[in-house]
Amino acid sequence: MRFTHTDHAQTHTRCSGTQQSAMNTHSIDREENRRRMRNGELYWAFAPDLIADRKRCKAACDKLNSAGDVSRRTLVGLWKDINGDTVPLPPMRARRDEDSALLENYPWIETPIKMDYGYNVKLGENVYIGSNSTWVDTCLITVGSRTIIGPNCCFYSGEHPLDPSLRNGTRGPESGKPITIGDDCYLGGNVIVLPGVTIGRGVTVGAGSVVTKDVPDYVCIAGNPARIIKKVTPSGDGLTPALSTNFNYTSTM
Repeated sequence: MRFTHTDHAQTHTRCSGTQQSAMNTHSIDREENRRRMRNGELYWAFAPDLIADRKRCKAACDKLNSAGDVSRRTLVGLWKDINGDTVPLPPMRARRDEDSALLENYPWIETPIKMDYGYNVKLGENVYIGSNSTWVDTCLITVGSRTIIGPNCCFYSGEHPLDPSLRNGTRGPESGKPITIGDDCYLGGNVIVLPGVTIGRGVTVGAGSVVTKDVPDYVCIAGNPARIIKKVTPSGDGLTPALSTNFNYTSTM
């Protein structure tokens, strides 16, 4: 909460008590409100422009969720609509399989998916997102390349004041903290990541874990709250063109 002392006092006065009238969000400075949102400061989520942004994102998510069996190019385009990415896709190839291969580094997203804004989610190359994920992208949520996210995972970068009189339902301000997930991570199903968390590179998060604090590189974590179970030593071999039939691995799930 990074309002000045005066701002905080004025905000508390406006929000205290159940009989107080709603904040006049039509009169606020929209650019300043957005700056506060991006920077993790108290801001007004029910400002008209932010409501419009969430409606736009919901409509874009609904299109992806109801797309059905369509081409890879169509799915990537629908994701770009959610994300607000206006960079054109490379020219289409004649064959569908060749065109799909051309787009293989774009994220693979299983539906349904729910995001608040969409434009505050940044995904690296070759990211996989399992079905029924939820993204409260008040602040930036970054996912590194080659990270795999299981079904029913939730990423909460938004939060509310602890003081209930300041929180004040939909009449009060909100805030947030960015979430960062490194390259080559694997999050099992039903993982929850809370505001302000940074997960390092090559981390495995056990199914059902709640990640409440930063995680170093190359460890396996699990639990609520999640804690380090063991360290992971990368083999350094990378992916081979064809998987051998006699390779060995140890499951962590």
